[in-house]
Amino acid sequence: MNEMTQLERFRSEIPRPGLDDLRGQQDRLLAAIADPTPKGPARRPRVPGRLRLGLAAGLVAVAASAAAVAVLTPGASAPTVIHTMPASAEEVLTTAARRVEEFPELRPRPGQFLVFESRTMDPAEVNDAAGHHRYLSRSERKVWLPVEGDSTGGFIESQALDPRPYPGWPIPSHAVASPGRSGPEKLADFDQRAEHLRTDYAYLSRLPTQPERMYRHLYTGLGSGPEADAEAWNRVGGMLAEAYLPRAQRAALFRAAAAIRGVTTVDSAVDAAGRTGVAAARANPGRGIQEEYIFDPSTYRYLGRRSVVSDAAAAQAPLGTVLTSSALLKVTVADQPPEVAGQ
Repeated sequence: MNEMTQLERFRSEIPRPGLDDLRGQQDRLLAAIADPTPKGPARRPRVPGRLRLGLAAGLVAVAASAAAVAVLTPGASAPTVIHTMPASAEEVLTTAARRVEEFPELRPRPGQFLVFESRTMDPAEVNDAAGHHRYLSRSERKVWLPVEGDSTGGFIESQALDPRPYPGWPIPSHAVASPGRSGPEKLADFDQRAEHLRTDYAYLSRLPTQPERMYRHLYTGLGSGPEADAEAWNRVGGMLAEAYLPRAQRAALFRAAAAIRGVTTVDSAVDAAGRTGVAAARANPGRGIQEEYIFDPSTYRYLGRRSVVSDAAAAQAPLGTVLTSSALLKVTVADQPPEVAGQ
């Protein structure tokens, strides 16, 4: 007999409270609301024994419910999924949340730019006359993003670095010969992200500071199950890479992310700049990739992220291969964007 069967049997043995019992409780509650001044010695209201047992059974049933609850609203074609933050939490992120107060706070103003300097590595695929090529492209980049507004108002300057081979593929000659500096230039011609996926400072600074509400924000528009959890985890990365949150929102994000189902700890992870840290990670079985967010092992400052092959067949690459990585090197505030040639 499982726990839910025992609970149902327990509840069936409890007589339902009669109408008189319920009306009596209602009358006493309304009277207390209308006149909260105590008259005489304080007395603990008496709840009939059978009503107490019924309430206890109901509370146990609620405590046993899942973290995602589907609610069908009038006129809705599909149920709305309400996400409740689980109690369990991953250690690296919860520690990072406790340590946010130890770092200086940037306070950019409207009209200014946040400047992110980073190093990246990403898979690249090229088709040319010689055939199909695959390799790992590396670069150092400097990105200016407006305090308020999307990436179309941003600028980028980059320096190509020597590429690395994609497992099982030779580095094409044109990739080796291409390192050089480009920009500054416009970062993007369009940005079609939904409102809840914005990562500019003005928007992020208005997000909830309570972990439970931040958790619900991460699941905005998502259903339930592994795919929803994977997307919520990916959204965490979007709020860390070339984005800056005030302390309160940063701590709430770390605590909310720590509660996403499937998040584990990696004791040693290296970012794109060669810095070794500890990481919070979550595997995406459908892609065969484990997404890791890396933190300094001493200060728990965010360092960067990397994607590691966790399923060779699904990822079509050897187990343990690092396919993407980044390192956040510096974040500053600028009054003006860079000068762009021809503008």
